[in-house]
Amino acid sequence: MLRPRDSHELRLESAELAVSVPCSVGWLYDVFGNSVAFLDFAEGASSLSITSTLKIERYALAEPDFPIAVDAETYPFMHSADDRTDLGRLREHNYPDPRNVVTDWAKQFVVGERRRTWDVLADMNSAIRAGFQYKARFEEGTQTPIETLERNSGTCRDFALLFMEGARSLGFGARFVTGYLYDPAADGEVSGFRGAGATHAWLQIFLPLSGWIEYDPTNGLVGGRNLIRVGVARDPSQAIPLAGTYGGTAADSLGMEVEVKVHALDSGDR
Repeated sequence: MLRPRDSHELRLESAELAVSVPCSVGWLYDVFGNSVAFLDFAEGASSLSITSTLKIERYALAEPDFPIAVDAETYPFMHSADDRTDLGRLREHNYPDPRNVVTDWAKQFVVGERRRTWDVLADMNSAIRAGFQYKARFEEGTQTPIETLERNSGTCRDFALLFMEGARSLGFGARFVTGYLYDPAADGEVSGFRGAGATHAWLQIFLPLSGWIEYDPTNGLVGGRNLIRVGVARDPSQAIPLAGTYGGTAADSLGMEVEVKVHALDSGDR
């Protein structure tokens, strides 16, 4: 899952997928409409290299400027019957929270009088950015939200999942996003971004009239042209950039290296 989808804010000008081992390549759309390539190898090899080269044009706003329905401007609000039906499981916890650890963490952002919906989500986003330590981790999978709270640290995938489950406990619809992060530091500019150099993860929250709004708690971003969306899913396990099986023995070495480079081609948003 490496190829972005065209949209009104992203145009894919060219895409090349190079594989070091002979294979057949098939494409399909998964249940979420993400573009997925399947590789079927005809022979064995001691190593495998997959290189995805993309050229895109980005039209997203540099700063968030989204309308929101009048009856959803303050929290709490009620989604319409259609929205509740269509969001379905995206509004429900996907991880057990028997002691309400995640729910209690999320409720701190709505304590007191009715608050502006934007402020609730912005505070949750910035609280993760400021209050948790970003720590690269090479174990398989994603931490549960409770583990991220207990450890007070995690990766971009862990932070996105914590925000998702926290927002869901407050009644919001949320989904996981995998993609790439453009860090201006790659082109010699000053930045404090975290998570560049590998595939990146964040989340989207659905708001009436605004639609799906992107939040990157790893960097405290809301929307913006630095996020290049590849795929969306209900859970991180459904949006793995590279996954597969192999034939061999348990003693075989299965090391893996990932490198992502995102550069601006000119003064525009490419």
